[in-house]
Amino acid sequence: MNPKNTLHSDLLIRAKWTIPVVPSGVVLHDYAVAIKGKKIVAICSQEEARATVTATKDIELPHHVLIPGLVNAHGHSPMTLFRGLADDISLKQWLEELIWPLENKLVDREFVYQGASLAIAEMITSGTTCFADMYFFPDEVAKAALDAHIRVQLASPILDFPSVWAMDADEYILKATQLHDDFRSSDLIYTAFGPHAPYTVSDDPLKKIAVLAEELDVPIHMHVHETTEEVTEAVAKDGRRPLQRLKELGLISPRLLCVHATQLLNEEIRLLAELGASVIHCPESNLKLASGFCETAKLLSHSVNLALGTDGGASNNDLDMFSEMRTAALVAKGIAGDARSLPAHQVLEIATINGAKALGIEQKIGSLEVGKYADITAVNLNSFNTLPNHNPLSHLVYAAKSSQVSHVWCGGRAILQNGVLKTIDEGLLRTVTQTWQERILAMGR
Repeated sequence: MNPKNTLHSDLLIRAKWTIPVVPSGVVLHDYAVAIKGKKIVAICSQEEARATVTATKDIELPHHVLIPGLVNAHGHSPMTLFRGLADDISLKQWLEELIWPLENKLVDREFVYQGASLAIAEMITSGTTCFADMYFFPDEVAKAALDAHIRVQLASPILDFPSVWAMDADEYILKATQLHDDFRSSDLIYTAFGPHAPYTVSDDPLKKIAVLAEELDVPIHMHVHETTEEVTEAVAKDGRRPLQRLKELGLISPRLLCVHATQLLNEEIRLLAELGASVIHCPESNLKLASGFCETAKLLSHSVNLALGTDGGASNNDLDMFSEMRTAALVAKGIAGDARSLPAHQVLEIATINGAKALGIEQKIGSLEVGKYADITAVNLNSFNTLPNHNPLSHLVYAAKSSQVSHVWCGGRAILQNGVLKTIDEGLLRTVTQTWQERILAMGR
């Protein structure tokens, strides 16, 4: 081997299969991924790697598939501490009678940091390396993400009414811009404006957000057309559906992430396509809250960027993107009446590169490509439910369990190794979570 032609890397991962996501649908057999620092520096056959790559650390995963780290494009991570407290009721009742009263009593910096840490542990162990989050005290979510070394986009919440985070829309917006300034140089923390929904934010703040998002070059992350009731009440109030109002306010653009979008007319789908907005699909939360069905096949047929999210742990009730992928695929086929809707390769794309595109960071993550951050998930397919291995891409969506995730790297750093968390103290986290359980129980919940 000629030393001049040798590529030196910090880590070489050799796996049975590698699915880079870009190009679409490709499955590479017996390939290796070389990492130097935080980024991927080579993807080549194992034979070529043996001849041309040296590595400080060499890992062989003979029964595994490597995929980009999953991108959970919508959630409320601290609400994981409310898991199981508000089940089997409508969204309106869920919010107004249970969740909002609990938040008023419990939410503070400690609650947010520790709830986010629990959520992050769950996400890492199920293969997620990047998540979008909308919740109070987003700086505490940032601390939890930095401590765990996971990527996050903070959709700083904005409302018309006061909360523990701010008193009015102007203060929410000010804090969102300050958050952006605080983390503008971070490669793990990204920011967005998070107006909660059309029915909780009035026109003037939304106009201001549209201007600031353009100036700061950040997304706008918003619940849009989540339920029939939301749309009906909007029409009764001023004669317009929420998307029409958002269009007139200048919010619909490639910066807008429409979360849920279960109530879309055909002309609204065309509008989103024309103006370049993304839709964040949360199928399990939508099903559990009976919010409606997002017509994903129609959206994709119009080339709307479609990403995938779990929503919060209080309404899903887990943050398992493997479960979410399978549900998304099956629901899409049922709605469209077409088994060809959302094939496995497309579902993996909405859970990776499409999510990165929605967050505006597709040049950095979302696929296994040279020059991108080494955000990588390894899944062990040597389980009975994923044997025989005729089609690893199919298995990831239709058969694999998140418990089969064995290794996760974020920016080249191992954050899960042989199923063990490397950046989170599991024992301490369990103890802290038990303390919150007892505290909530003592309140009579």
